[in-house]
Amino acid sequence: MTNSNPSFTRRDLIQGVGALATLSAGAWATSPIPAIAQSVTPWPSKPIHMVVPNPAGGAADVLPRLIADALGQKLGQPVIVENRPGAAGNIAAEWFNNTEPDGYTLLAAPPPALSINVSLYPKINYDPAKFVPITILATVSNALLVHPSVNVQTAQELVELSKANPEKLAYASQGNGSTSHLTAELFKQKTGASMIHVPYKGDAPAIADLLAGHVQVMFGNLSAASAHLKSGKLKLLAVTSPKRLSAFPQTPALNETIPGFVSVTWFAVVAPPKTPSSISHHLSKTIAEILKTPEINKRFAELGAETVGNTPEELAQWMKEDTQRWRDVIKYGNVTID
Repeated sequence: MTNSNPSFTRRDLIQGVGALATLSAGAWATSPIPAIAQSVTPWPSKPIHMVVPNPAGGAADVLPRLIADALGQKLGQPVIVENRPGAAGNIAAEWFNNTEPDGYTLLAAPPPALSINVSLYPKINYDPAKFVPITILATVSNALLVHPSVNVQTAQELVELSKANPEKLAYASQGNGSTSHLTAELFKQKTGASMIHVPYKGDAPAIADLLAGHVQVMFGNLSAASAHLKSGKLKLLAVTSPKRLSAFPQTPALNETIPGFVSVTWFAVVAPPKTPSSISHHLSKTIAEILKTPEINKRFAELGAETVGNTPEELAQWMKEDTQRWRDVIKYGNVTID
C-alpha cells in the first residue's frame, strides 16, 4: 500500500536531510578527524629557534648563525639563534631536552653537550643519545701547539723531552673536561708523555699564557691559533684531524704516527627527543644543500672550518663513536670537572 500524501513525504524527506546534515556537522566538530587535518599543516608555519649552548662570538656561535640565515630563506620562516651558555652546555641541553618535538626548536652544539658531558658529569638531566640527529655543520681540527722556546720540531721529540723531564712541561686547556684537555689526555695515554695540566676558563686566557711562555704546550683550536702561527709566535707540531690539512700540507697528522689518534671539534644540529624523522631528514637535506654553496664554504673556511653536511644516520654513528672515545679517556685518565 502506497502513501496517499506525497507532499508530506517530500517535506518529511527535506526535514530529515536537514537534520542529518546538522547532526553530521556536530559530529565532525567533536570527532578526532580535525586533529588529522591539523597534522598535515605545512611545516614550518612559524619561526624556528636554534639554541646555541655557548656565548656569542666564537665559532660555536658564528657557524650556526651563518647557517640560520640561509636556512630561514630556504624554509620560508626565520631561524632565530639564541645563546644559552653555562655548565659546559648542560644548561641549554637540559632545557632543550624538555621542549616540544615539533621541529620548531633545534640545538646547534659542539661535542661537550652531545658526547662528552654524559661521561664527565656525575649526573645530567638529559640523554644526548635520545636527541634526534640532523647533521654536522663542520669540523675544526685541533692542533699540537708549543711555545717557540721549546726546542722540539716534532710530536715525537716533544714526547721524548717530556719523558726526560717528567712533569716539567705544562700544557694549557680551555678548562677541565674541555676538548683541549681531553685531547692532551688522550695524547698522554697513547704516548706516555709526562706533562702537567693547567686549566683556564676559556680559549683566550689559555692562548695568552701560551704566547707568554707561562705554559709550553696546548692542544688548541687551529683556527684560533692561525694568526699566531703565521707570525711565528707559536709552533705547530701536528694536527689532530684524520689526515693532513690542505692549509698546512707540510704539517703531519698525529694519526700518521699514532694510528687512531683523531680529535676534531665538530658542530652538530639535533632536534628534541621524538621529533618526527620526516622533519629531521628534511632539515638535514636542506642544510647539506646550503653547506655546498660557494659562499658558505668560503665563510666557513675563513673560520678554519671544513663543511660536512652528513645524514642523520651518519651523525648518530659519529656521536656514538665520539662518546665512546671520550668515555675511555675520561675513565682511564681519571678526568674530573673539579
